[in-house]
Amino acid sequence: MPVTLHWFLPTNGDSRSDLSLGNAVGARGSRVRTDAGDGAQGDVQDLVSLGGVSDRQPTIGYLGQIARSAEQLGFEAALTPTSTWCEDSWVVAAALAAQTERFKYLIAFRPGLQSVTLAAQMAATFQRVSGNRLLLNVVTGGDDIEQRRFGDTLTKDERYARAGEFLHVVRELWKGAPVTFQGEHVQVENAQLVETPAWPDIYLGGSSKAALDVAAKYADVYLTWGEPPAQVAEKLDRVRERAAAHGRELRFGIRLHAIARPTSEEAWAEAQRLLDGLDPEAIRRAQETQRASQSEGQQRMSDLHNGRTDALEVSPNLWAGVGLVRGGAGTALVGSYEEVADRIAEYHALGLDEFILSGYPHLEEAYHVGEGVRPILAARGLLKDPGAPSLIPA
Repeated sequence: MPVTLHWFLPTNGDSRSDLSLGNAVGARGSRVRTDAGDGAQGDVQDLVSLGGVSDRQPTIGYLGQIARSAEQLGFEAALTPTSTWCEDSWVVAAALAAQTERFKYLIAFRPGLQSVTLAAQMAATFQRVSGNRLLLNVVTGGDDIEQRRFGDTLTKDERYARAGEFLHVVRELWKGAPVTFQGEHVQVENAQLVETPAWPDIYLGGSSKAALDVAAKYADVYLTWGEPPAQVAEKLDRVRERAAAHGRELRFGIRLHAIARPTSEEAWAEAQRLLDGLDPEAIRRAQETQRASQSEGQQRMSDLHNGRTDALEVSPNLWAGVGLVRGGAGTALVGSYEEVADRIAEYHALGLDEFILSGYPHLEEAYHVGEGVRPILAARGLLKDPGAPSLIPA
């Protein structure tokens, strides 16, 4: 399959390009936290607060500017994250859908924090009012502390079990008939949708056995964070094996940051400038926080650098510097436009078709990727052509 490029909406704030990475990812932002955070693919920026305010607040005006630019540049969708510290993903996406025409929204949400029937209603309504521009990123929650803020007391494995039941019911509801289901965590009687519009593809990530099992049974797209290609290949093989056991085939996506410039020297100079702006104490505290995370994916991200600042290119053009202070997706593709395109092609050869990218700040970096990298991928015949939405879930 061809490559599909997505972008990211920084709903907890963004920063100007002349600030350090610590500011750019919110380490001095007004919404930063000191918990271990959410290790799931909702991709929350879990950092250590140092006080101060974010340079660009997540207003609808600014987020709309990013969304409209990303649409103009040819990105298909934007991930809208979920966290205590972000604006609500459903509300933001609904507001921005009115400001864009074809652009889709990959809404991160947590199953179990609301009724499964209500969530399905919301998804169906969003599809109708937006013209089928909804994608769903299921975030089970990678940390008990974060989940308890939302009133959720289940363990990590229990959350994945609940997510499986939740997604089973959603898929049954989309068939149009009344659904009765009595599970350990989810129960409905004669639940039904008034009308079932186009199916919103389900994206789900995670590195634990429980995550891989739920993704294999219920996801349309399995997401991984940006590990080196060999590690990604091994993980995708495990997901393929599990999906095949259920008679299914999944698509695969990856979540990465990007520092793309006309030349390699310019890109690495930018990465170094961001690194030079980091406070060693902020790195220490962030690493302490990340190490306490229950997320296996977070542990794999942290293992790429182990808090060191002198060995951050963990694979050609794959830089782990972001993960020094940012929880979740912690690697960036760094290089010339040609080099970043090469790395995307390398991951694509492993079976990854969907690339959820971001950069600091998100508005300016969207132009670097959209105007610099995307034309190279197009010239190589790698980019996806627009297609019709799926009508029936697999």
